[in-house]
Amino acid sequence: MELPPRLSAQLNGDEGPTRQKAARLVVDLAITANASGFIEVDHAHVSGVSVITGGHGLRRFLADLSSSGDGKVVIPTTLNSAGCDKEKMEEMDIEWPDFLEQQFEIVQAYDALGLEATLSCTPYDRGIEQEEGVASWAESNAVCFSNTWTSLITNRESGLSALATALTGFAPKWGLHLESNRTPNIRVQVECELHTLADWSVLGDWIGKQVLPGWKLPWGPMPFIQGLPEKATFARKKALTAAAANYGTPMLWAEGLSQDPPLKQDEDGAWSAPDGGWQGELTFTAEDLASRYADLAPEGQVDLVVIGCPQASLEEIRITASTVRSYAEMGSKIPDQRLWVFTSGANYDLALADGSIELLEQAGAVILKDTCPEVTPYNRSKYNHLLTNSLKAEHYLTSGLNRLPTSVAPIQKCVAHAFDPELSSGERPQLAAKAQPQHASNKTPQTGLLTLRGEGLLSQKEFSVRGRAMVTDVPITYLGYVNRDTGVVEEFGHPLDGRAIEDTILMYPKGSGSTVAPYVLMGLLYTGKGPKAIVNSDVCPLTLPACSLLNLPYGHAFDQDPCMNINDGDLIEMTSLDGVVHIKVLERAS
Repeated sequence: MELPPRLSAQLNGDEGPTRQKAARLVVDLAITANASGFIEVDHAHVSGVSVITGGHGLRRFLADLSSSGDGKVVIPTTLNSAGCDKEKMEEMDIEWPDFLEQQFEIVQAYDALGLEATLSCTPYDRGIEQEEGVASWAESNAVCFSNTWTSLITNRESGLSALATALTGFAPKWGLHLESNRTPNIRVQVECELHTLADWSVLGDWIGKQVLPGWKLPWGPMPFIQGLPEKATFARKKALTAAAANYGTPMLWAEGLSQDPPLKQDEDGAWSAPDGGWQGELTFTAEDLASRYADLAPEGQVDLVVIGCPQASLEEIRITASTVRSYAEMGSKIPDQRLWVFTSGANYDLALADGSIELLEQAGAVILKDTCPEVTPYNRSKYNHLLTNSLKAEHYLTSGLNRLPTSVAPIQKCVAHAFDPELSSGERPQLAAKAQPQHASNKTPQTGLLTLRGEGLLSQKEFSVRGRAMVTDVPITYLGYVNRDTGVVEEFGHPLDGRAIEDTILMYPKGSGSTVAPYVLMGLLYTGKGPKAIVNSDVCPLTLPACSLLNLPYGHAFDQDPCMNINDGDLIEMTSLDGVVHIKVLERAS
């Protein structure tokens, strides 16, 4: 593969060791993904900012990367949400030792690399001016929003790959950069009315929950949704794509609202299925909507209400303020600052100017900027049951980040609970284990010895590793499924639940979930709690970057699917020579 002259110079170290590391990652990803070349990028957005998402892996990596002081980003680059509002530390009452100091350390390291500390998870909401071109974004909700509602095209990058692109200006040309890959693979018919922002959020999350392991979705679920209202506000569009991104959706099509899908229409206007047919056809009904609300309804004492995940748009702030006003005008006040509204710095200034901030604060709400509900560490002596209007918040708050029982309701009901703690009184609920359809395994025991042939990373010319295989045919997300300190999988219903990845040769189809997963993996590798090697069935941009930068043996693109042909517990040997990786089964698990 021919490299652009500047990328080649960066790879050779002509622009210093920082850009050399970044160039190595960009080239490794391009070769691994069989990219058609490289593409110059207009804008990058980097995730992995909060102390609780990246952890010590992020802090150590950034310290190493920025220590030479020789490399800054070469394209405009914005930064994702931090874990706190530095001006509201007393209100947030974070118990994490030295949290603010660690947060400053991370932001300052990014600043040294030239990133703009916007501290927003919504770069599409007054974060950048252009809505066309090529981006490299590592925030799942932003990826889905951009590809769906604008002409700015981006792959679903990891925090590391987006940072590498920001430092070099180049990304591999593959995935959604190629028009042929931007094709819907699931058809969704909506047969009910959607009234509130939460309704749109429930729909997006519901679609992701229906995806089955056997569906072929190389770029993630990409639904074509029919039956939506003819008009949708910015906040409704945001709610839909943010929740859909919970399950790896990088873009979707909404008939009549977004661009037309690349499908044929007959003379009656009916859309044909894509080549190969739909991977799934779903129908979302009023019963489905009501059922999800029933499942998510608050039961027991609600300790805190949080609005703004992703960070609240001006529309969401005004809806919240309008609802609060109806109570405040009757003399009511929110007790114990039970309502937190999260937004970006840009939207905070606009809401301050129109009076919304003053109205909310006078009523007893706390307005937080630069942070987001899912990346904030909550004081568990005070907060053990949250209520929100966002399925994105519910998805991550109940995962490994905070493991908090979280209920969902429209903004109006959320505000009602904020004013009246007795609306859901009683004992706080316990976080219920919930097996997902995506956790179903199709593996069957295999017999006989065999050797698989695959590919490795360009930067890993030669290695040899022997050990027990830890195998699943179900994707893994390190941020949420894997304990960042112990390396134990902690996800109810997952085939590997309760087991440590330490010293294994870990095999799974690909990563899913959060784009900051590589930093969790890096943290485990730094502390000796990580695997000996990683094998993916599909190219995984959420796993590969950590393997490339920390030289963890990595294999992919095998002639037989390793996740189906190697048993969990098999003794195997994994070797690489000149980019060719072999996996030899030495002994089958008993």
